[in-house]
Amino acid sequence: MSVIETAGARALTGHTGAVNSVAFSPDGARLSTASEDKSARVWNAATGELMHTLTGHAEAVFAAPFSPDGAQIATVSADLTPRLWNVATGSCSHELAGHTVAVFGVAFSPDGRILATTSYDETIRLWDVATGARVSVLGGHSDIVYAAAFSRDGALLATASGDGTARVWDPASGTCLRVLTGHTGIVSAVTFSPQAALVATASFDGTARLWDPATGNCLRILSGHADTVWSVVISPNGLVVATASEDATVRLWDAAGAPLRTLEGHTDSAFGAAFSPDSALIATASSDTMVRLWDAAAGKCVRTMEGHGGAVSSVAFSPDGRQLATASTDETARLWTL
Repeated sequence: MSVIETAGARALTGHTGAVNSVAFSPDGARLSTASEDKSARVWNAATGELMHTLTGHAEAVFAAPFSPDGAQIATVSADLTPRLWNVATGSCSHELAGHTVAVFGVAFSPDGRILATTSYDETIRLWDVATGARVSVLGGHSDIVYAAAFSRDGALLATASGDGTARVWDPASGTCLRVLTGHTGIVSAVTFSPQAALVATASFDGTARLWDPATGNCLRILSGHADTVWSVVISPNGLVVATASEDATVRLWDAAGAPLRTLEGHTDSAFGAAFSPDSALIATASSDTMVRLWDAAAGKCVRTMEGHGGAVSSVAFSPDGRQLATASTDETARLWTL
C-alpha cells in the first residue's frame, strides 16, 4: 500500500481489483473503499494512510458505507453474506447470513439501528445492527433488488428492482405500502428527497421519475436522456435532481421535474453524480476516466480532474465539502482537495 501524491490529489493504492465504491465517515475523518479484490479498506482521510484492511469476504465487495455514528462499516458482497465491522479495530462484529444470491445494495437507517441489504435473490433483508439478528425479510419484487434508501426520518424504505418497479415499505412492520409502476426497464437507483416528499427513480428505460411516496402516484417523468439512466440524486437543499446516463451527460431538473440544464463534457458513460453539502457543486463520475466538478446553478464545468487510468465508478464529497473522493476500475481511489 502506498499514497502517491499527484497534482491536486492523493492516489490510494493497494487494492488488487477494481474499486467499486468510496464513502466518507460522517465526521469526514475516514474513508472506506470496496473492491473486486474481496476486501474493503479504511483510510485516514486527512493523510490518505491505510488504517485497516477488512478481509474475510470470499467474493467481490460492492459497497462499504459507514453507520451514522461512524462506529461501524457494513459491507455487501457477491459471497451472499453481508458483514458489519468495528471501525476502530477493523474486526468483523457480525456476519449476516440468509441471502441466497449476491448482495448488492446496502443502507443504514438514519438512527443506525437497522441495516437494509438488497440481493439478487429478489429480497430485502433488515438486520439489527447491534446484534446482527435478522429483523425481517421483505418479499414482493420479482427480480434483482439493486438498491435501497431510507427516508431521513427512517419511517420509510424505498427499493429499486430489475422487475421495473420501485417499492415503498414500512421498515418497522415490513409491510409494502406502495408499488411504483411505470418504468419499462430495470430500475437502477432510488432515493428520497430530504423531506421525504418525493421518491426519485432511475431506469434502463432512459428516464427518471418522481413519485409521491404517500400515494404511489408518478408526479413527473424526466425524459431527455438518450440511453440508460444509471443514477439519480437529489441536492441536500431538495431543490435540484441530477440524473447520470450512459449517454455521457448529466441532466439537472427542478424538484417539480422541469428541466434546468444538461452537463455536457464527458465522452463516455456518466455513472454517477454527487452534490456538495451546500448544494452549490456537482461532481460527476464517468467511464472516460475523468471526474468533473460543476457549478450547479450555472451548469458550467469549473474543474476537470485527471489521473485515474480506468472508469470512475463512484464519487463522494466529504461532509465539510473540502475534499472529493473517487473510486476507479484502475484499482485505486483518489482524494482530491477542493
